[in-house]
Parts: sequence; structure tokens; C-alpha cells
Amino acid sequence: MTKVAGSNTPSNETLIEWDRMHQIHPWHAMDAWRGYDNMLVDTAEGIYMYDSTGKRFIDGPGGMWCTQIGYGRKDMAEAIYDQVMKLPYTSPFTSATEPSAILAKKIADMAPGDLNNVFFTTGGSTAVDTALRTMQYCNNRRGLPEKKMIIAREKGYHGSTYLAHSVTGKERDKSHFDFETRLVHFLPDVNPYRRAEGQSVEEFCDEKVADLEKAIAEIGADKIGAFIAEPILSSGGVIVPAPGYHKRTLEICRANDIFYISDEVVTGFGRLGYWFASEELFDIQPDFITSAKGLTSGYLPLGACIVSDRVMEMMSDSDEPSSFTNGYTYSAHPVSCAAALKNIEIFENEGVLEHVRAVTPHFQKRLRDLMKFKIVGDARGMGLLGCIEGKAEDLEAEKKLGSQIDEACEARGLLVRPLINMAVFSPPLIITIEQIDEMFDILEDALQEVQDNLNAA
Repeated sequence: MTKVAGSNTPSNETLIEWDRMHQIHPWHAMDAWRGYDNMLVDTAEGIYMYDSTGKRFIDGPGGMWCTQIGYGRKDMAEAIYDQVMKLPYTSPFTSATEPSAILAKKIADMAPGDLNNVFFTTGGSTAVDTALRTMQYCNNRRGLPEKKMIIAREKGYHGSTYLAHSVTGKERDKSHFDFETRLVHFLPDVNPYRRAEGQSVEEFCDEKVADLEKAIAEIGADKIGAFIAEPILSSGGVIVPAPGYHKRTLEICRANDIFYISDEVVTGFGRLGYWFASEELFDIQPDFITSAKGLTSGYLPLGACIVSDRVMEMMSDSDEPSSFTNGYTYSAHPVSCAAALKNIEIFENEGVLEHVRAVTPHFQKRLRDLMKFKIVGDARGMGLLGCIEGKAEDLEAEKKLGSQIDEACEARGLLVRPLINMAVFSPPLIITIEQIDEMFDILEDALQEVQDNLNAA
């Protein structure tokens, strides 16, 4: 086997081989171990990525829902360089830095209500873990050691660390990993597309709210510590709950002394046209907000768990000494915080939030127009977040359909995120009207090809 030697740049074929033979990627099937040839991405600019052959692709998924300001920003690179040269690292356990202090204040100002306290993490999974562990810590401090159950939802995705994975409700992702079952209760799917025939959206919302009330009655409010919910279930297929669902569930949580965790790892930092969606779009002020991804536009890893004053006061209201023993080596990393500050500055100077709100109607119209294809069962989304769900008879047919759509798009220079029978897209927020049309024109052409092939089979 070839070894890396000297400073010679390996060939593309060699790099792909080394990747296949030595790198473990997220979500790869183990029955195909060393059977993948991943796309070798070489460069990127704006909303476009280029593979090692120079072929251009629209980055439909926006990386992993995160490349808000697009690729190739020299001002971002300069901000990162400047902070590296000034101070690349210091322990978050014993010191503060200018970037982390300024960023914490900015996030507190952006967050709704009394969410004024920011714990920086390494990403979304650790932000969710921090929120859940904080709930446990808080209830222990309150003398409520039995109040620890977590209510989560089917189709929800919250991360890959142990607790975050345990509250993830994507049943097909459970595979052979262990996860916590004693502390988690899942509510049924909240996707209006799956409502009973003849049932109105309002009736469906009543049913979903009743699911929460029923769970509380069965488990006991004295046993439940938190309810965790994405405003939009992103990896579950861009599921937008029925209007009023979030506000009603928050009111139920408040009435039963249950902390409400709003997982805004995807919806935060501009994806829906606002810094956070919880209050602006869903009229709620949760106890916790978790965020990551768009916080730095993917340029560097960083997450944040934002905690309300109300929760902090509960944790500190005790005469018993106790340390908050939750932390990471790279919490509040000064270079990542500097990248986040530059990201926010770009948002503000270039009107990114306003741009998202301006182009959203056209994006969502082009998305809904895809319902004209017989193989599309649903087209849904909000802001610059969209999903098409294909119609197929069983799981194997669903997987095949999703794969065919993915391949047809990629052949035409568009990357989408395939999720079984679904294709998800969340492009960089700087996408223009013309580029939105370019993206959906490719998608329509790909869907037509797949539909024609299925009809001919």
C-alpha cells in the first residue's frame, strides 16, 4: 500500500483510495466497509462546490445545513488568521477571551426573553447534551432527583453523542448502537402529511398536543424534566408541525414544570430569516435554545447552549456548594468565537437575514411546484429549507427512488441530501433568485428523468 512520502501531492485516485481504506465516515453502511468512493471535493466558492475533476455542483444541502454565507470568504479567513496569531487557545476552565465574551453578549442579545446565558460547546450534539445534563443538574439542585424523564418526538434528530442520540427519534438510524431508554419517551410523528384521511390540519394539531398531555398523565409530571423539540424536524424530513403546535406544547410544559428545549441547531442563524425561529416564527420563549452549524457558517466547529435566567436562578438557589461540572477542552475556543463574530458581522453588513426573507417566497413557490410530478408525494419547507418526499410502495422501493433522484441531480451538477425516499435542500443563504431557479430547474429535469424511467420499467 502506498505511503505518504515527502511533499509530493498524491493523485486524486490515491487520495480516494486512502479515504476508502482508512477514513471512517458518518453513516456509512458497515456491510459496505471499504466499498465507498466518496466525492473528492477540491474547492468551493459562493454556493458552488468543485470536485477534483473541476466539475461544478450547486451545494443544495449547504454543507450540513450550515454554509450560510457561502464559500471562499477572504474576510472570514483573515479574521481566523488574525485570531490564530493573537491567541489560538486558552483554557475555558480558567480564563476568558475577548472573542468569547463579545460573542456571548451578542447571542444573549439575539435570543428571546431571558435567555441571557451561553455555554459554548464543540457542536450541536454537545450543545444538546449540555441542555439535557443541565436539566438533570438543575433538578438535583432543586431536590427533585426523580424529575429526569425527557419527552422527545419521532423523526426528531438531536445528535450523535450518547444523550443526544438517545433523544433522537429517527427509528431507522438506531441500528446497532446502544442508547438510553430509561429516561426517554417518544411522542408519535407530528408530520401533517401523515395525518389520517379526512382529518384537518387543526384536528391533527389537537391530536399531537393530546399526545403530549397523555404522556405527562401516564408518566407523571413529577418524573418529567424536559421536552425537546426542533422547531422544524430537519433531518427527519423537514417536517413543519401544524400551526400553533409549539405554543400549545410550551404552555403545557410550563403548567407541569417541564423545561422546554428548542433545538435550533438547523433553524438558528438565518435559515428561516431570523437569528432564531422560536419566538419570531413560533411565538415561544423556551428555557433552552441549542445552536451550532450556521453560528460560524461551517468555517469552524462551534456550538452553544443558551440558558434562561429562570433556569440559572433555580440552579443557584441553594446553600449547598456545587460546581457545574460540564465542559470541553474546546469550549469557547477563541478562534471559533472569532469566526462566529465575523459571521455575524457579515450577516449584519450584507443584510443576509433580510435577503433570506426576500427570496423565501420564490424558493417556496418553486418547491411547491414540484408537486406536479406523480412521483412526488409531498413538497414542504419553510424559509430556505425544503424537502420533497417521493411516493413508493415499500422501504426498498423508497430507497431506490431516493437514490435515483440523488444520482440524477448529481449528474446535472446539483447536490441534494438523500434521506431514503426524500431529497432535502438548504442552500447557502446568499443564494440569489437566479440561482434558486438554476437549482430547481435541475431538480425538475432530474425528477422528469426518474419519473420517465419508472414509467418505462
